Amino acid sequence: MAFTLEHDTALITGGGTGLGLGIARCFVEAGAHVIIAGRREDPLRTAVEELGPRASYAILDVTDLDGMEQVAAQIVAQHGEISILVNNAGIHLKKPAEDTTPAELQTVLDTHVLGAFALSRALIPSMKRHGSGHILFIASMASLMGLPEVVAYAAAKTAILGLMRTMAVELAPARIRVNAIAPGWIESPMMHGALEQDPARKERILSRTPMAGFGQPEDVGWAAVYLSAPEARFVTGTLLTVDGGISIGL
Repeated sequence: MAFTLEHDTALITGGGTGLGLGIARCFVEAGAHVIIAGRREDPLRTAVEELGPRASYAILDVTDLDGMEQVAAQIVAQHGEISILVNNAGIHLKKPAEDTTPAELQTVLDTHVLGAFALSRALIPSMKRHGSGHILFIASMASLMGLPEVVAYAAAKTAILGLMRTMAVELAPARIRVNAIAPGWIESPMMHGALEQDPARKERILSRTPMAGFGQPEDVGWAAVYLSAPEARFVTGTLLTVDGGISIGL
């Protein structure tokens, strides 16, 4: 079977709902043991019941930087060495730059950039003990193009590309690969909540998308499976867009 993850243990932050859950479904189908992590236990428990016996969960707040190494060590002690990390947890802030405060910007950076970096750093020793590893960052269209009223989110999602590229170079000798996926508009309750209140924006997005539709969480999930699988062993430092062509459409 190509693209199998049956010898891998994957930790997915923000894995209880939305995009993270879609990635978890694909990882489980590919044979991985999956640990979904987040701050709220109820959605994690519900998701694990859906995902089945290959899945478990861990309570993890990526903004708790001081406690990150301890939590990471507890996860490894309970579940074994982590070979795949998906840094998916994030928050959104829709505000014009003029109205965004430095404190609000810092809050978004803490989750997307500092939290993802701290967790990645804490799990590098586990991947080295495993003999290989893959760290996957979830970027965004905001990493690639100017989008209005998301200055904090765009700054964070652009910054993680710098993390990804430098870490890819540094960790390559240890057989740890580092990549990123930039999803386009992916079906989710959050997306529908935003676009249902703004039909003109929805039509504008669809008109700019060459494939004329929205993606599904599993579209990102299978891309994540490919990047994490042994078949992608020579792929590192790469940003893969999963966006129906919107980043290159007119």
